[in-house]
Order: sequence, then structure tokens, then C-alpha cells
Amino acid sequence: MNTQGSKAKAFKALHHLDRGFLMPNAWDAGSAVVLASEKIHAIGTTSAGIAFSLGKPDFDVRDQHAVLKRKEMFSRIKQIVEAVALPVNGDLEDGYGSIPKRVADTVSLAIEAGLAGGNIEDNNPREDGLYNEELSVDRIRAAREMIDARGGNFVLNAKTDAFLVSVKGALATSIRRANLYLEAGADCVYPCGSHTIATIKTLVREINGPVNIVTGWGSIPLNVFELLDIGVKRVSVGGSLARATLGLIRQSTREMCRTGTTNFAAKQMSQNELNSLFRK
Repeated sequence: MNTQGSKAKAFKALHHLDRGFLMPNAWDAGSAVVLASEKIHAIGTTSAGIAFSLGKPDFDVRDQHAVLKRKEMFSRIKQIVEAVALPVNGDLEDGYGSIPKRVADTVSLAIEAGLAGGNIEDNNPREDGLYNEELSVDRIRAAREMIDARGGNFVLNAKTDAFLVSVKGALATSIRRANLYLEAGADCVYPCGSHTIATIKTLVREINGPVNIVTGWGSIPLNVFELLDIGVKRVSVGGSLARATLGLIRQSTREMCRTGTTNFAAKQMSQNELNSLFRK
């Protein structure tokens, strides 16, 4: 039976193979089904992609009218999980709250939703910068305790955003925090925003556990195969696929408005192919 527990066990095993794996990110059931039709072993969700698809910014908690609430996020996550047989890793933001108990509650909801794993980040959306280091460790520890209390079948990925918020000494901070998170019970760590091979090699060498690296951001593309070659265990693309799709929509609309042509349509998937995929 393809249960949450069996998917989580299979997902965890991927992190301990000799060579890592690609985990592209979906934002709805349709994108998840298309991703799963290719030769991949797991799918991630993207908070950015889900937020954008609902016409909202990505986790901007300062505007309560625009913020994507946890209930809304989990509604979409559940649709993605139910659409595919592959393990799904959820982008759980900062756990939707600062205190450890709130993080633990979010992880409990993630297990109930059928996720095989999930990210908890240390970027504090309510203030500029990262959560206090001791609190950040306590948040990961609380998540681990919740997972163990529910049978232990969930891959906890601790995301540190030292590079993203331009912390002084971001490399050293990322390594220190990553190792503290692993000691607190994380199964994998995610130093987000590291964009050079030299830096990533250092992260892989100095971090005492599986490392997740994101590619597809900005103008510094990192080759998936090269990342796997240097020991990265998990390569994700965050919201890049969703942003590229929205970029195509804008580009296509501009083409029609400016030239009247529909050249963009040449690369579309056929109606029959999509019907066949979604019929399964």
C-alpha cells in the first residue's frame, strides 16, 4: 500500500544512496502529474508557486490581507499529494509561527496531509534576518519530537537562509547552523542561496549530513548533474518552474498584443497527451 509511511521511508532512503537525486517542485495537481510522468523519484512543493497561483505574494506576513494562510497552503499540498504516487516534500515556510510548538503542529499537519517530508526554514518573516540560533535549534528539535511521536516516518529538511538575508559570514553561519540542525534531528539540510560550485563543495564537505541545493534561480544556473557529482544529495528548483510558466504567460500575451502571432503555442503539450496523463 502506498501510504504516507511507505512513501516517507522510500523518500528517506533516497537521501542515503551513493548518488543524489533531482526533486523538481510543483504548485498544483496538474504540474505535479506532469513532473511525475518523467524519470524522477520525488516531488517538492513550492510555496512561491502556490502563492502566485492564488494571486498572492510568497509568505508576506506583514500584509494580513495578502498573506497565504497555512490552511490555504495545506489545501493545495493535499491536492498535490493525492495526484501522484511519488513521495512529496512540502515547503512548510517557517512552520507558520515562531514558537517551537507551532512548528511541531505544522509538521503534524504535514504528516496528516500525506507528505513524505518537509522544509522548515530559519528565516524570520516577521523581522529582518534569521531566527535566533538557539530558538532555531529548538524549533527543529520540536519538529523531530513530533515526528518521532507519530512513528518517525517523515524526512525533516532544515533550511537555513543565511545567504539569502546576507548574514555576515554566511558560509560559516550556514555550516554551523546546518550541523546544529542535524544534531537536533533534521534528516537533511538546505543552505539556500549558495550559487557557486566552490561554496557548495565546502558546504558538502563541512556539513555532517545530506545537503539540498536549489538551482534555477537568477542568472547563475547550476547544472543538476554537476551538483550531484560533487556530492549534493538533493537538488530542487524552488519556484523556478512556476515563475518560468508565469513568464511564458506574460511573454505570450505580449506576443499576441504586439504582433498578433501565437508562436508560443508551438511548444505546448497536446490535448490528447494531457488528457491521457490526467486520466490516470
